[in-house]
This record gives sequence, C-alpha cells and structure tokens, in this order.
Amino acid sequence: MNSPIIPASLDPIGLTRQLCEIESTTYHEGRVGDFLADFLSNRGWQVEKTPVPQPLESATAGDRWNVYAGIPGETPDLVFSTHMDTVPPYIPFSEDSHFMYGRGVSDAKGIIAAQVAASTTLREAGIRVGMLFVSGEERDSAGAKAANVAPKGSRFLINGEPTGNRLALASKGALRAVFKTSGKMAHSAYPELGDSAVHKLVEVLGRLLTLPMPELEDVGPSTLNIGQIHGGHAPNVIADSAEAQVLVRLVGDSAPIRAALVEACGNQAEVDFTLEIPFVRLRAVEGLPTMIAKFTTDIPQLSNWGEPLLLGPGSIHVAHTPYEKLAKRELLDAVELYIQVAKKLLS
Repeated sequence: MNSPIIPASLDPIGLTRQLCEIESTTYHEGRVGDFLADFLSNRGWQVEKTPVPQPLESATAGDRWNVYAGIPGETPDLVFSTHMDTVPPYIPFSEDSHFMYGRGVSDAKGIIAAQVAASTTLREAGIRVGMLFVSGEERDSAGAKAANVAPKGSRFLINGEPTGNRLALASKGALRAVFKTSGKMAHSAYPELGDSAVHKLVEVLGRLLTLPMPELEDVGPSTLNIGQIHGGHAPNVIADSAEAQVLVRLVGDSAPIRAALVEACGNQAEVDFTLEIPFVRLRAVEGLPTMIAKFTTDIPQLSNWGEPLLLGPGSIHVAHTPYEKLAKRELLDAVELYIQVAKKLLS
C-alpha cells in the first residue's frame, strides 16, 4: 500500500507514543482527554470536552471526558470514533524499529493517532470530517451513551477497534450477568450446621458451562465466560455468600439466553443482568478485506451518529494481554485505509 500523505507536523507513531505514555485505564481518562483536546485545538480543530459521569464505585477517580473535534462552522459528513480508555493494568510504552508495545498501542490509542492523521488529511482535501473520542468503552460504554444524546448530524461513523485493517461485517453483542448465592456461616468441621453459598454457586456455574449456545453460520457461536468468582471467608468456614460475574457474547436476540441463565439458577441463586449490548451487522466497502468481530464495540450506543463501519489496525488477539503490540507499518497503512474508505463513502 502506498504511504499516505500525512502533514509533516503530524506523526501517527509519535502521537501513539504520547498517548500511551498517559495512563488511562477505565475511569481514569481525564488526563488523556485533556491532552487530546489541547493537541487538536492547537491544530485548528474546534474542540468540545463533555463530562462523562463516574459510577459510584469510582467517584474518586477524577473527571473524565468525551472529546469531539470538528471543522469550525461545518456539520461533518463523516465522524471517526474510538475510545480513550484501556483495560488494566497499565503497561509502559516501548518500541523497536518495527513494533510499538504497551497498553493501548492497538486498543485503541494507535487507532486514535491514525484517525487524527486521516482526518487532518481529509480536512485539507475539503472533506467535512469530525472525530469523537470517548471514555468508558472497556466497561459500560458510558461515554458513547452520553455522546449519543448530542450527535453532530454525520451521515457515517467509522468506529475504530483492532480488526487487522479489515472491515468488520458483524460485531457480537454482550450480556453481562451477576450470579449471587447466600447461605449460613458455620465451622467447616460441622457442615451440617451451615449452608454453603460457595457450593451452591459451583453447582449453578457447572450448569452454565453445559448450556447450548446459539450459533450463526457466517458469524459463529455465542460464547459464555465465567470471568470472576468471589465468596467465603476462609477455608475452614462455611461460606454465607458468593457471587460470580459472567459474560455472554451474543449472536442474536438475548431473550433465550436470559431465560436459560435464569433457569440454571434453580432455587440456588439469583441473577442480575447488568449490561446488554446487541449483536450488529455492518456494511462492506467494495475492494476491502473483511472479518467478523467476535468482540463488542461502542457502535450500538452511537446509533445517532450515522451509518456505522468498524475498522482499525492491530490484532484483538493481543489486546487485553501483557503482549499488546502494533506494527508501525500497519498503523501507517490504517491512515491510508481510513482516507480511502471516507472518500468512497462520500463520493
């Protein structure tokens, strides 16, 4: 692929480095939002910083924002968007001649840099573009939900996630559930005097792992992950409470999955559904390679920002791991891809 024409003052690799050197795990996006707002404002963009509320459990984490950048006086035809937050733990940035490493290089700070570079080039070509960078995608899409009440009138939204520079034809949804059990505390030498909440939870989770999951031929199956388990006080104490966090990746309607999870509880547990993001199908663009995203994105929460597409550099296989990396060549290719897709959509 030919190298994109990028303004000399805007180096996507250098911008990725600057972004990744700012720790911004979910709930702590304030500093990176401030940096981006200043960076874009100094380059002629009209910038808006919109507060994103903190949930009660992170109320002391400080301010955080969505950052929108547009061309002064113009309604955008197309908006690029991705998220500023990363999963924990923070991993410092490093690089060699071919790759960048560290938390956020692929998910999604390299994508931010590619979108800024592409938007700058498109603006100079007279195309009306904007950029929306949100908080909270890795947890509950809080930033996207806040942004969706104040859209800018764009016809298209290109959302960035690590798709290996291939357009996603579909993105799985997500259903998060919390299972809770209760019992009676007792000395473990006399289990007949107690009622173990942990034992109940283990039985419920065992049933969950045997549930048949729906499947779509061109997408694949729904999948279930038991991600966290908490309970009890000590090995020699009968547990009086326990809970588990479960996430199902959806390929269709959540109703039958919800019913199956409730049925698996029997009379041993209660289940609370804390998050749902629907499965979505997305459009292709002629001549570009495609993929299926088995992960979930902010796209369903940005429905008022135009017809969505999903595209970005990097591999989801190394995102959320200690081995997160992004090839510098792939980042530069993404700039050209974003420019190419925007021009095709708006031609």
